[in-house]
Amino acid sequence: MAEMDVALKDAMQIDGAMGAALVDHTSGMALGTVGGGKDLDLTVAAAGNTDVMRAKLRAMEMLSLTEKVEDILITLDSQYHLIRPLNNRSGKGLFLYLVLNKDRANLAMARHQLRAIERLLDV
Repeated sequence: MAEMDVALKDAMQIDGAMGAALVDHTSGMALGTVGGGKDLDLTVAAAGNTDVMRAKLRAMEMLSLTEKVEDILITLDSQYHLIRPLNNRSGKGLFLYLVLNKDRANLAMARHQLRAIERLLDV
């Protein structure tokens, strides 16, 4: 899956990137990770954010919303966590997960760059 590796490396080029993962929200398993560290276990974060993704999809279903989730933003004191579902046919059930250092990141630019990565990613 060279393309996945390239996409994750591209995500790490976003200003303030601390870690990135491609996650299967059906199983909660991270298919690939880059970055992270002892204070940021991306496999644990992938599993936890799967619950976030599932909860949002369930809420949208209960509200009869037919739109697609563009991204989900979680803002912490020092970090941004972005969840971006892959909406192309080959990426159904997957999402990109990106952790950013809040002091170094430009959130609008990061969302724009992650959207570009998502569009090019064919899994």
